Amino acid sequence: MTPRTPRRSQRVLVLVALLIVASALSWWVLSTRRSTPATGSLTVYYTKLDGTTEVPWPVSMRPRAAGESDASYVRETVKYAAVQAVAGPASDVQAIRFPPGTHVLAVDVTATTATVDLSREVEQQTGGSFGENGEFKALVYSLTSIGGIDAVQVKVVGRTLETLPGGHLALDGPLRRSDW
Repeated sequence: MTPRTPRRSQRVLVLVALLIVASALSWWVLSTRRSTPATGSLTVYYTKLDGTTEVPWPVSMRPRAAGESDASYVRETVKYAAVQAVAGPASDVQAIRFPPGTHVLAVDVTATTATVDLSREVEQQTGGSFGENGEFKALVYSLTSIGGIDAVQVKVVGRTLETLPGGHLALDGPLRRSDW
């Protein structure tokens, strides 16, 4: 019996190792795959005037077009979410807003980072760090609510800025929900 025990132990160890590898591989595939948003609605966020509370705001969304690739659909969804976040909720809702006239010039998606190019008006924020944090927090929360997007890189008229003119919020790297 002694010779069988080491073989059985080896089999158990191999089985445990295979289970660990399979579990890790499953986790990686599920956590890194780009999921496309559900059709019908999309969650966009706005920041309340208290500067800390994010409010989910469902907006209607077009269904995926026949033959549209995953990458194209995600990019268009990111663009739509960015436009909605920059526009903000209805005017009767009290929220921190982007400066008037701010609009989305372009978007791109690379891996898990969405890059949003904003118009120059975003530099006219008059609310200091409070306003900058509120508007960009809403943008980041909106875009990272889309499956597969973990971070948002902001550009202004095609340029990556170190900060906005007020110098309150670093824009030289991608922004994540954990930044708030």
